[in-house]
Amino acid sequence: MGEIVLVVFFGVEYVVRLWSAGCRSKYVGFWGRLRFARKPISIIDLIVVVASIIVLSVGSKGQVFATSAVRGVRFLQILRMLHVDRQGGTWRLLGSVVFIHRQELITTLYIGFLSLIFASYFVYLAEKNAVDGSGRTEFGNYADALWWGVVTVTTIGYGDKVPQTWIGKTIASCFSVFAISFFALPAGILGSGFALKVQQKQRQKHFNRQIPAAACLIQTCWRCFALESPDSATFKLFVKKRQATPSPSPFSPKPKKT
Repeated sequence: MGEIVLVVFFGVEYVVRLWSAGCRSKYVGFWGRLRFARKPISIIDLIVVVASIIVLSVGSKGQVFATSAVRGVRFLQILRMLHVDRQGGTWRLLGSVVFIHRQELITTLYIGFLSLIFASYFVYLAEKNAVDGSGRTEFGNYADALWWGVVTVTTIGYGDKVPQTWIGKTIASCFSVFAISFFALPAGILGSGFALKVQQKQRQKHFNRQIPAAACLIQTCWRCFALESPDSATFKLFVKKRQATPSPSPFSPKPKKT
């Protein structure tokens, strides 16, 4: 029953949005609404509605093929989570922060990946002939060493591959301290970027709240000026009257030349 209510709600909501899209000039008429239906979020909504209708109408009915097909279509219902942020404000905010701090992110990731590649290669050189207690080589090729480096630098630590020699352990210790610090920098950069972006939005909201007060003050000033002056031009309030300069008399004596 709950599934039916959700399908009806999303279906009606999609039809209403498609109908009300004509309020905007670029979506007027049949072709305008078709342009609106071709937007990514509208296509996703349509896929969700169609997938939900298929799941409810077909069902399994004891058929193996129908059951597997319905399971595949049911996966598309996860796209309903995109309704939480239909306007895409979260993704735009993330994209703006990444774009603003792209140079810092590229620098830290570049140095981190270089350290990952070189440290994994050095560990492979130190551990390629070492064997563990069961007589098995932990780092038989460079791919094993690179996998160990990725697991180490992401602080996952599965423990499936461990250096056996003192040289390998020394390289691994230096690599862990150095590379992990660089791979952790992007999180701090993005965190500070989000904080600055939120502060900027709050400042913009505060500025927008002051706009009506400033407009009201300007309107009141103009009304006071209109009461005292019959002129309809507002710029005359700021124009200074030119002082009349006395013209020289024709009978005034000319200055003597020295």
